[in-house]
Amino acid sequence: MHAAELPEVEVYKSPYCGCCTEWGKHMLDNGFKVRNIDVEDVPAARKKLGMPEKYGSCHTARIGSYVIEGHVPAADIKRLLKEKPQAVGLAAPGMPGGSPGMETAKPQPYDVLLVEKNGKSKVFARH
Repeated sequence: MHAAELPEVEVYKSPYCGCCTEWGKHMLDNGFKVRNIDVEDVPAARKKLGMPEKYGSCHTARIGSYVIEGHVPAADIKRLLKEKPQAVGLAAPGMPGGSPGMETAKPQPYDVLLVEKNGKSKVFARH
């Protein structure tokens, strides 16, 4: 996908969260248009968008018909948009160190999950 074909990313985040802003910069650097929407209640935004709370992180984003939860790498999102699975979207639960926006000297391994419409999930990518 070329940058012109990539949908806008709406990021629902706390106005006080710096790592969410860093994730938005990662998305911009990878060709996405980003619109930050500051909300006081991220869990309420997550619920409204249809992402189960058990996959929660510090921000929730909407990209086209998909919901992206947390610090999911742009490459995984591009793959999601290309493959178009029937799913709610992708989630990187918690705030894994080493994920985009959570860079650290000691990155930890983490999985990006494909969240299915029935609320179950399966591993989409390992990092």
